[in-house]
Amino acid sequence: MSPVALPSQPTAVLYGPKDLRLEHRTLWPPQSGQAQVAVLATGLCGSDLHYYLHGRNGDFALQAPLVLGHEAAGVVTAVGPGVKGLVVGTRVAIEAGIMCNKCSYCKSGRYNLCKDMRFCSSAKTFPHLDGTLQTFMNHPAHLLHPLPANCSFEDGALAEPLSVLLHAARRAQLAKGQTVLVFGVGAIGLLACSLAQSTGAARVVAIDINQSRLDFAKTNGFASDTFCLPMADKAKTSDEALRRAKESIQAALLKFGEPDGFDVVFECTGAEPCIQMSVHAAIAGGKVMLIGMGARNLVLPLSSAALREVDIQGSFRYANTYPTALGLLSKGSLGPVRKLVTHRFRLEESAKAFELLARGRDDEGRMVLKVVIGNDAP
Repeated sequence: MSPVALPSQPTAVLYGPKDLRLEHRTLWPPQSGQAQVAVLATGLCGSDLHYYLHGRNGDFALQAPLVLGHEAAGVVTAVGPGVKGLVVGTRVAIEAGIMCNKCSYCKSGRYNLCKDMRFCSSAKTFPHLDGTLQTFMNHPAHLLHPLPANCSFEDGALAEPLSVLLHAARRAQLAKGQTVLVFGVGAIGLLACSLAQSTGAARVVAIDINQSRLDFAKTNGFASDTFCLPMADKAKTSDEALRRAKESIQAALLKFGEPDGFDVVFECTGAEPCIQMSVHAAIAGGKVMLIGMGARNLVLPLSSAALREVDIQGSFRYANTYPTALGLLSKGSLGPVRKLVTHRFRLEESAKAFELLARGRDDEGRMVLKVVIGNDAP
């Protein structure tokens, strides 16, 4: 019997730094427990950009060609054997991490810490698990979350970075009436501001080195006040770095009229000076939530944290957040969050999209925040 011809699909595949190729790959039917999704929107994030520019993200380097993208949504086009609750035509957000569902972390609800987690578009595990910059993908059905009727596919793609903030906010026990400071107003930082406001924060302010982004945050109501950190040469010693960090944040706190600090600090940059400042930015008994991914080893003012009982917490991805994220996006309680998507490209323009994200401004001088690849059809 001659082999059955299967259709092919356009796919953006990364082979190395800035070596992104559009290929036609075989489209296989979904296996047991899987559904096939036509991917209609993929948001690009910082980890995608690191892979594109350097062929690696931190310690995780490409060992084979990889399809990037993990902030995505689309439409179910086929279901595999044993799938219940999903039918062809269902609009879904795609949760990118595939957990083992067997280990103690998975059984306790902390599946983001699963040691056998495989994450779409990450080179941490090998063979790599391809991401969403493809026309169709097969994915476990239980990780496909139906979109509310008034959520677009771009909303569904935003559910992934919003989930990062939801998980961090839960760990920080973010509550109504607290004051919140956000370091970094890229897409993640702006989502942190939006989530804090929707929670009922008494005040939300932001710090960055980019005045244009701070202006965007304040003009659009993400933050009530902002502070632009002055650029400075790198400190020559760790003692000098710690001294500078304390002096810089004291100036910002005085400008905000909050000399004692803020109840919750979301650190979204990963930059060592900002992490150092965040410890001093928290009020006694407050919390610092580390969200940005930075250098592996840092110098921190731990004595200041210990003496003032400032909790420094880490946050890694998310668990059990998608229904809440989609609910918030559906209700419109996150303010102007849709303004985060500033530029859109077709799949065949993926390399152009990454180059724009790397530049940070388009040819007309407009700021780039969130770039989406795909076709967000109604």
